[in-house]
Amino acid sequence: MINITLPDGSVRQYEAGSSAMDVAQSISSGLARNVLSARVNGVIIDADRPIKTDAKVELLTWNDQGGKETFWHSTAHLMAEALEELYPGVKLGIGPAVENGFYYDIDTGERSISSEDLPRIEEKMLELARRKVSYDRREVSKAEAVAYFEEKQDPYKLELLDRLADGTITFYTQGNFTDLCRGPHIANSGAIKAIKLMKVAGAYWLGDEKRPQLTRIYGISFPKAKELKEYLHLLEEAKKRDHRKLGQELELFMFSEKVGAGLPMWLPKGTQLRQRLINYLTERQETAGYQQVATPHIGKKELYVTSGHWEKYGEDSFQPIKTPREGEEFLLKPMNCPHHCELYKFRPRSYRELPLRLAEFGTVYRYEQTGELHGLSRVRGFTQDDAHIFCMPDQVKGEFLAVVDIVREVLGMIGFDDVTAQISLRDPETPDKYIGSEANWESAEQAIIEACAEIDMKTVTAYGEAAFYGPKLDFMVRDALGRQWQLGTVQVDYNLPDRFELEYIGADNQTHRPVMIHRAPFGSLERFTSILIEHTGGKFPLWLTPEQLTILPISEKFNDYSQEVLAELAKHDIRGSVDDRNETIGRKIRDTELKRIPFMLIVGEKEAESGQVAVRVQGEGDRGAMSVGEFVEFFSAQL
Repeated sequence: MINITLPDGSVRQYEAGSSAMDVAQSISSGLARNVLSARVNGVIIDADRPIKTDAKVELLTWNDQGGKETFWHSTAHLMAEALEELYPGVKLGIGPAVENGFYYDIDTGERSISSEDLPRIEEKMLELARRKVSYDRREVSKAEAVAYFEEKQDPYKLELLDRLADGTITFYTQGNFTDLCRGPHIANSGAIKAIKLMKVAGAYWLGDEKRPQLTRIYGISFPKAKELKEYLHLLEEAKKRDHRKLGQELELFMFSEKVGAGLPMWLPKGTQLRQRLINYLTERQETAGYQQVATPHIGKKELYVTSGHWEKYGEDSFQPIKTPREGEEFLLKPMNCPHHCELYKFRPRSYRELPLRLAEFGTVYRYEQTGELHGLSRVRGFTQDDAHIFCMPDQVKGEFLAVVDIVREVLGMIGFDDVTAQISLRDPETPDKYIGSEANWESAEQAIIEACAEIDMKTVTAYGEAAFYGPKLDFMVRDALGRQWQLGTVQVDYNLPDRFELEYIGADNQTHRPVMIHRAPFGSLERFTSILIEHTGGKFPLWLTPEQLTILPISEKFNDYSQEVLAELAKHDIRGSVDDRNETIGRKIRDTELKRIPFMLIVGEKEAESGQVAVRVQGEGDRGAMSVGEFVEFFSAQL
């Protein structure tokens, strides 16, 4: 018998070789019908895979992201089967699940597939799904796998096989289709009831611009047709809130081909919004004992070799900048933390100085592939609200919890109320992705797990989402459309202090190694702003809004009075402008509404004579006449 520990802490006994589906059946047949896969000891596997030893088991359904990803990965295989039937001879690349749906990369040879072909492919996929065939897993030798794909003449699969060790290779078969895959998959294709292929794009093989360009088809699927209908409605709403569209309409930011793709430039109104975010967090940090610092945009290559960033990201980042001095190379900085380690080493440190909290709004640069760039949310140059806390081991929990308080306060102030804390740990199957000793990792992961036990909020655990130098706590928020985003992070790091040989003199007069906590409540100002725009639809919290009001004179006779009102309001830190265009008042009101400006103050002869303004609230209409002082009180009550 084996012991199965469920998420609620209860332990049940089953015969060795029982599966997660057997566990589900023993709980209820209704649960079993909904199980798509299972997380066993932190790794997601097929629900029907035998479990041979004691294990922690979490049953995954459509309500879990892991369950959705299993469902979508299975649908990607279904699409590959449909493509082979419709376009004999196509060569297959990879077909993973992504955050919302799936894709498959294919080499169509001399053919081309366009968006006009997608309905036909969808129809074939649904036809295959209705056959209700099982997804069968099979372990194969490397020689057998190579022979299969050589006969199929699938060069991309053969290249993937080159990277795999014998004894680790599995095939999955559904119907007439077999693919190289480590899984997991759902039990049966009949669960797939609704499919929508979203778009066709080009993608370089394995993301390498020097490799062949393949055709990538994106799609999404659901267990109920109703859910697809709701999702498509959500997409229409998302289009209206697209931060790229609203950013242009609201004159917040821009891009220039001459400056370079992925390098945003902030316009005056966007800069106001950005600066208010910076001012708010700076003030909050100062009350919490942080010290502001500033570091260069570049650093010597050796700095990032020491930190490990060159090893992990060097080939995929901006390449070194050579100077006239032979052998001297600099990099655009990809992270602020190596610079802050050097700041710590400025002079010897005593335990009495710790925790030392260094904060910087530092701009960093990472080379993203052109096809991956997306407005402000995926850029090549961005500013992090970075801070690094250097502390003693017994201070880690207290500092970690204090950072969590700041992040929660920041997200609440902005208007994100639905927040989940994701404990991001190593992927036990890919240890080579990470730097540092096993002991350091165990200490860091345990520190986060213990601290999170004291957090009064929803938490989930995600394996494989740790930074390469340490585990972290990521804050996942849901926006007004129900979409989930990662905002804010706290990371515990025992490794960079080792690599930079950081020390402090303890109370015992001996040298010790500090622990480093990385934290960024916003993450990056660019990505945060993109999410904020879409969450609010461009109707920002009043304290953040770049232009809080517009004064609309009915005719040019009242322009001077409008300017006097604007100047008086500025004394109360109320920001706005005067629309003195030679347009009708109706046109001015419509234009101001479209700009999502919270307040309109209309000024005519009656208002000018009485020293008042006629107040309109964006989206709500008239609020009547007020003196300037009354409006200031009314405005302040809205903050």
